[in-house]
Amino acid sequence: MPISPKNQLIGLDIGSHSIKIVEIDDSKKGRVLKNFGIIELPPDAIVEGVFKEIESIGHAIEKLIKNLKIKNRNIATSISGFSVIVKKITVTSKEASELESTIQDEAEQYIPFDISEVNLDYDILSIEPENAPSRMDEEKDGSSADKNMDVMLVAAKKDIIDEYVTLTQVAGLSPMVLDVDAFALQNAFEAGNHEEEGCYAIVNIGAEELGINAIRNGISLFARDSSFGGFQITEAIMSEFDISYKEAEMLKLGGIELGNRKKAFEKIFTTVASEWTLEIKRALDFVMSNYVEENITKIFISGGASKLPGFKEYLQLETEIPVEELNPFENLIIDEKHIDPKYLKEMASQAGVAVGLALRSIGDK
Repeated sequence: MPISPKNQLIGLDIGSHSIKIVEIDDSKKGRVLKNFGIIELPPDAIVEGVFKEIESIGHAIEKLIKNLKIKNRNIATSISGFSVIVKKITVTSKEASELESTIQDEAEQYIPFDISEVNLDYDILSIEPENAPSRMDEEKDGSSADKNMDVMLVAAKKDIIDEYVTLTQVAGLSPMVLDVDAFALQNAFEAGNHEEEGCYAIVNIGAEELGINAIRNGISLFARDSSFGGFQITEAIMSEFDISYKEAEMLKLGGIELGNRKKAFEKIFTTVASEWTLEIKRALDFVMSNYVEENITKIFISGGASKLPGFKEYLQLETEIPVEELNPFENLIIDEKHIDPKYLKEMASQAGVAVGLALRSIGDK
């Protein structure tokens, strides 16, 4: 059933170097991509996930929304990085009323912050009885069986959440949903009617973060963010050739001829690609060692930095796992009179999180 227009949300992905916005109309004909836009941020506006220039970021969001002529002011946005902890845990509880306090106690083992400094949320993935007595036994002693519950725990620092709320309000928006990048991207992937059997991984490589989410049957088994990304390349270029940030970005994106710098340039790319691949392999090895019955059958890559020339092929060679690019637009209806399909194809790698957020609605879970 289509989402009511009054419950639809704008997807707002606040990246470290750019902001992406997606608007989707959920109609009887299907999901229609109404708007997509991206705007670059100053290099120091966001540093290690911290908003250093809230006013300039807010004005960039305002400008993008105005240019796209978006009227809806209700948004879904997401967080990532070290300020958010995502952990699948198993808890034992007899009664639903006990569950929240049980999870609170368990959470303290996994959160490297003071529990009073975070907001906790959780989703029950499955419930299995532990040595469950028969119904007759329960009637005799009035007891109920303990239940083992697989729970997805999400903890986010309150000060970071407050920053996001302040930022969106500066931009004249109303934050209705705060998600996690990994889950938003998973949402976009699953909305594409993918039917992946077994276990697969989504790898998202942005400017300053590399996110990995291993999924089986729609449930995340393991999610982690690391401090790797496209800015590594920019920094290395700046250092190697002693040039400015702007010049390094242009060189990286092909806006400046390489000339006699080609060999050194290729070495930078190869070194960084090797570091990313090693980090991905470590994460996948961890998943397969903890879920011995699972094999990662496919890797889907996303994020602007995933377009690094030759990276897809190198990752496939090193992991011996098929690698595909994730296109979040592929199952959306595109109005080609208003949105250039060639532009969407070029920008698809950067749009996944924003698309997944735009698929959320007011009041959903």
